[in-house]
Amino acid sequence: MELSESSSTGPAAAAVGHSAMSRAEAAAIDAGVRAHMLHIYNYMALGLAVSAVAAMGIYMLSVTADPALAATMVRGSVVSPAHLAGNLYLTPAGYALFVSPVKWAIILAPLVLAFSLNFTIERMRPAFAQLLFWLYAALIGVSLGAVFMIYTHTSTGRVFLIAAASFIALSAFGYATRRDLGGLGAFVTMGLCGIVIAGLVNFVLGSSTLQWVISATGIVVFSGLTAFDTRRLKDEYIYGAMDGDTAERTAVVGAFALYLDFINLFTLLLAFSGEREE
Repeated sequence: MELSESSSTGPAAAAVGHSAMSRAEAAAIDAGVRAHMLHIYNYMALGLAVSAVAAMGIYMLSVTADPALAATMVRGSVVSPAHLAGNLYLTPAGYALFVSPVKWAIILAPLVLAFSLNFTIERMRPAFAQLLFWLYAALIGVSLGAVFMIYTHTSTGRVFLIAAASFIALSAFGYATRRDLGGLGAFVTMGLCGIVIAGLVNFVLGSSTLQWVISATGIVVFSGLTAFDTRRLKDEYIYGAMDGDTAERTAVVGAFALYLDFINLFTLLLAFSGEREE
């Protein structure tokens, strides 16, 4: 078989670089890659569904239109219901979750679990890795419940659709391109480090201008990460000869990476262009 014939069978043949790959072998690799990536996307979609259900559940639990059911706040000698926006008030549960010191547990719990997953997931059994992924998605959903309190529902829905369309296009590019994205990976990794540092600084400063810059930069960084991670996951399958528990665990790890890319892209787009409740 001539090289020109085998290289025309699909991207996998070119990626593996065998000098004499049959059409059947190349087709098998392409089919395996597609099945593996579909498995990753399915896990990611389920994770997003868990987050969405948790976010809506927490939102419904945390707000009320009846001032009599609202949590009370004491300012000086005045006791008043905890007003949120428009005709909405925080319930006692909402006040506990998003105003009281419990809010720090809501903020920090996903971070702690994310670090745990990053450093230990490669040694976990696939079923346990899945369980932790669902737990992480639920915790993120709880924290995202505040999104519906801060931004209008119309704005949130619009930004979600923009984020979803952008993610699909960027991931498709990462999957289809034959370019080496290693340089992009190094660039966005440095950008991510810069965003983390700037975010910590702005946590102290509270600058709206710096927050705008962080959001704009973050959109670029996580757009690049979406394409890079998709290509990385595809290459890992092609060169890793995965099967059984290894392939299943890798699918969970890949879903976790793409889930984080999407969630960050969505929240940064919302911070950049979302319309706040008045």
